[in-house]
Amino acid sequence: MYSVVNTATVLGIDAKLITVEADISEGMPLFEMVGYLSSEVREAKERVRAALKNQGYALPVKRITVNLSPANIRKTGSGFDLPIAVAILSAIGIIPEESLRDVCVIGEISLDGSIQPVNGILPMALEASENGFKKVIVPKNNLVEARLVNNIEIIGLNNLRDVIEYLTYGQYIAQEVTERVEEENIEESLYDFSMINGQPGLRRACEVAVAGMHNMLMVGPPGAGKSMVAKCIPSILPPMSKKDQLELTKIYSVCGKFDERKGLIKNRPFRSPHHTVSEQGLTGGGQNPKPGEISLAHGGVLFLDELTEFRKTTLEILRQPMEDKKVSISRVNGSFTYPADFMLVAAMNPCNCGYYPNLNKCHCTRAQIQRYIGKLSQPLLDRIDITVDAPQLSYSQISSKEKNESSREIRARIEKCHMLQAERYKDYDFSNNSHIPSSLMEKFCHLGPEEEKYMKEMYEENDLTARTYYKTLKVARTIADLEESIDIKISHLQEAFAYRGLVKKYWEEHI
Repeated sequence: MYSVVNTATVLGIDAKLITVEADISEGMPLFEMVGYLSSEVREAKERVRAALKNQGYALPVKRITVNLSPANIRKTGSGFDLPIAVAILSAIGIIPEESLRDVCVIGEISLDGSIQPVNGILPMALEASENGFKKVIVPKNNLVEARLVNNIEIIGLNNLRDVIEYLTYGQYIAQEVTERVEEENIEESLYDFSMINGQPGLRRACEVAVAGMHNMLMVGPPGAGKSMVAKCIPSILPPMSKKDQLELTKIYSVCGKFDERKGLIKNRPFRSPHHTVSEQGLTGGGQNPKPGEISLAHGGVLFLDELTEFRKTTLEILRQPMEDKKVSISRVNGSFTYPADFMLVAAMNPCNCGYYPNLNKCHCTRAQIQRYIGKLSQPLLDRIDITVDAPQLSYSQISSKEKNESSREIRARIEKCHMLQAERYKDYDFSNNSHIPSSLMEKFCHLGPEEEKYMKEMYEENDLTARTYYKTLKVARTIADLEESIDIKISHLQEAFAYRGLVKKYWEEHI
């Protein structure tokens, strides 16, 4: 007696179809599972054995062999329980074999036969749909997530007996679920730029950074408002495309962070890990690799507050993802690639006490300042497009009753800028100015004779690297877009160079 059931497993943020084969033959009573299995998958035979018994189905006193193929892919997770149970039930003749041909089965089983939710349902359902399956059986608690996939029937069931009845008789009680109870709304953000008094340079830098999705570093004394400004950034982030929403939701699904109340993630993420985060927590990995914070910030903002308090080795691993917009994890079990197209926003003090260059308050020695700011390497600084000063506010600025520009007004300009970039780069695989490859700089960041002369003078005067040269041009392109200028002008280049002033002020003068 032999049967086959189709299921899927998660690899990275994508899924791979897996075939579960069950063979029952004469011989020494034995329940054996093969196919490059992790410990939690091997434990499935005990869960399946108990679940079948408690549902009134006894395993035959024969040799039972279950194979999960292809054998070269390591099987992890608990989502194989249900397909293993269905394969065995089909092999002993309880479930008709023909009812399994166009069905993908996913789910964990409790000892009483109830079906428990699993992580990564969205990419697995997508894989089933793309491979021509007509139906996917999932746990009821994964129903909202699975129904984000179109062109395939999603069947959410509560327990093993419901699965048997459906596969045998083709009937089940359809589960009514609310696809979206809460509607995400940017307007309801607790933080708005209208709350920020003073700091005009910081506000402008945030607008430019978000308009082109440029990396940004804020430097200033404690209490200057760096963290509060960063928390206002989500209120000016433009909306994501449907494709980006689905990709981000897949990442959260794999990590077990899918929120059924909200459904498809529509707003760009804002992640703010604590400075004690590990390298693995930031980039992803683990025994069973999962995406880290930089992937959870995909398409949005990764905010690193108190930047110099992070371990230097942790910060250095950001360098490659900031350039490649992805992170690759290599483990014994295989290599995994996670998307990591995030906008880095960081904040730090200028010294240990936080008050340099105010020598009336700062008592740090030159060596202490060098040691403090030296925690950021030059290669990492080169990957930051905009550095901006966050000066201490005066009493008149704090107590000002003047009405500040709201996030709604700023976001309107940013959305217009993003639409302009989307149209400009519609024939390429990038959509923001910060992503322009060096091979296309002349096409999209062309300079006139006067601008070329100015750029040459500033390049030599500031001893720029090739990377900082290109990044300055990209920032100038964004500033020109905000002004709806087709050409990059000297005023745009001057503002872009102003955003590199802090690197010279703090790092080049002290290191």
